[in-house]
Amino acid sequence: MTPPDTYGGRPRTPAPGAAAPERRIARLRGHARRLFWSALVLIAVAGATAYYYDNLPAPFENWMLLTAAGAALVLLVLVPYFVWLSRSWTITTRRVIERSGFFGSSSREISHVRGYAIQMRRGILQRLWGAGTLTLSNGVEPPLRLKNVPHAVLVHETLVDQVEVNQILAHRDSQANGSGAVEF
Repeated sequence: MTPPDTYGGRPRTPAPGAAAPERRIARLRGHARRLFWSALVLIAVAGATAYYYDNLPAPFENWMLLTAAGAALVLLVLVPYFVWLSRSWTITTRRVIERSGFFGSSSREISHVRGYAIQMRRGILQRLWGAGTLTLSNGVEPPLRLKNVPHAVLVHETLVDQVEVNQILAHRDSQANGSGAVEF
């Protein structure tokens, strides 16, 4: 039996000057509580449609009922779901990537090595659900906002750790290459 390579916590750091592989830490979407009303509409439309179908006086009214139910489902259930599904954030060991858009997607990223300020804002309902809004600002680019992130405190701690580790590794590599040494 061989001992484990790591005992939990951070993985081993790469040798100075060696390229570290980029690993995905987390992939996040906005908190799913946003879909609460859509779920209620889905239940209500399904119940009302089942109750009124074949209980209407004229046969063409059944088709009108099904058309209205389908339109309500598309507008009040499917559209909010696809809007929620179309935005995601990926945290890797090197950067934070924001992807948005369903058909035409756009992407933004911010690097851990450059460093950035992290601001966490949590409203009353966000605290109740453990969510929060994180704003990442490096002072050069427009701030990157992660809205309604679930487990906001854990994500905040992870981002702080990644910035610290990446800056330590960048400093160590610059010292190993001799670019940061000052000689008299």
